[in-house]
Formats: sequence, structure tokens, C-alpha cells
Amino acid sequence: MKQLCLAVAMLCVGGTASAAADLDARVAYYSRVVTAEGVTRESRFEETMLRRANHVWTARVLAAAPAHEEHAAHANDKARISKAVVRDTSVHKHFNPVVLPRHLALEGKQLRLEYVDTHAKEVIAVPPGEFDNVSFDGSWERAYYLLDPKRLQAMPLSARKSSVAGARWRERERDGVYERVLWDERREIPLVIESGDKAGTFFNRLALTVQPQLSSDLPWQKLKGYARREYADFLD
Repeated sequence: MKQLCLAVAMLCVGGTASAAADLDARVAYYSRVVTAEGVTRESRFEETMLRRANHVWTARVLAAAPAHEEHAAHANDKARISKAVVRDTSVHKHFNPVVLPRHLALEGKQLRLEYVDTHAKEVIAVPPGEFDNVSFDGSWERAYYLLDPKRLQAMPLSARKSSVAGARWRERERDGVYERVLWDERREIPLVIESGDKAGTFFNRLALTVQPQLSSDLPWQKLKGYARREYADFLD
């Protein structure tokens, strides 16, 4: 019965509304690669995630800059903006989508992707033809569920025990490469995604922590008065 409910829920994805529960979460990403020269490279970062019906807001967790550096950066930005014409792209050559909050909205069957610069009070719209340039694959499902539902359905249930009530492991292995997902069936979100090879040359891990309470302070509802810009404004 649980498998049937999961399949039905996944079939609802891609319509005008999303069936999964609202969610506030913190997501930790880790990756490790061992090169042919024996060098191990590791990276890790975290993001916050707000998921509501037809909206996904994610923001990179950044180290706080010292107060004097932050003040100087704001002063420099203000000075550059005051001397520039509105369409002058030189003002925004520092645009970096990785460090800006990302808002994805599903409107009918159309995706709207935008980044929000809270310091400059700007919303930058990214058209579908430029999704690749900001490392977005164009998949609402991957943004909303953090993995492709078809990929989840292709993974058999695992005998591996879960310590989380209502969450079950799924996994598969092929040619020495494995994938494992701890799927929360009630919230419809992966709590853990792991992939790698048995030789140990690469390993990736996503770990999601669900926040105990839902925020009523939704950032995409607080953009009144923000300037609207296009991604093309930042191109040379």
C-alpha cells in the first residue's frame, strides 16, 4: 500500500499543484573524489530550504563577514551604483548565483526562476534558455523533491534498517556504482542520498534535517519594491 501511495504521489508531480507537505529544512552536501594521482579532494556546504505549494526557496549558508568588511562592501556597492546608469552591466559584474537565494515557482506548467539580491534589493529573472548558465537543470521535481521521482521509483526497497519512523531505505548497485536513498514517506523528501563506487574513488552525500516548525515568514512574499532585472543585464 505504501508503494502504491508513493507512486500516486509522484504521478501528481508536474501539474499545477504539488502534493507533498510544506517543509522547512537544512541540507548538508558533501563530496569526495580521489584522483588518479592519489589526491583526495573534498567539498562541503549547506543550504536552507523552504518548500511550499508551487514554491521552492533555497539559500546557501555563508560565513558571516567581519562587520568592517561588510560595511566597506556595502559602501563600495552604493558608490558604484550611484555613478552608474541603470542598464550599465559593469555595476553587476560581481553577480554570483551561488551565493544568492534562489526562488523557483511553478506557474501552471511553466517554471519561473529568479535570484534575489537582498543588499541591492533586486530580483534577477533567469529565462529557460539560460538555466544551464546558473547550474539549474530545469527540473521542478528535482528542486521540489531533491531527486528525480523516476530515479526513486527505480530503486528497490532495501533490507537496511531505518532508525527514522516512516522512512525507508532504497538502494541499487550496478557495475560497482551504488545509490542509496533514505526516503521519508510522509514528508516525501529524502533524508539521505548517498552515491559512490565500491573502489572508493568518489562519494557524494546529501543529508537533510527537517526543522521542527514551519516558518510563516516567506521571503518571496517580501519582495515588494525590489527592482526587477534580467539575467542578460549581467552579461558582457
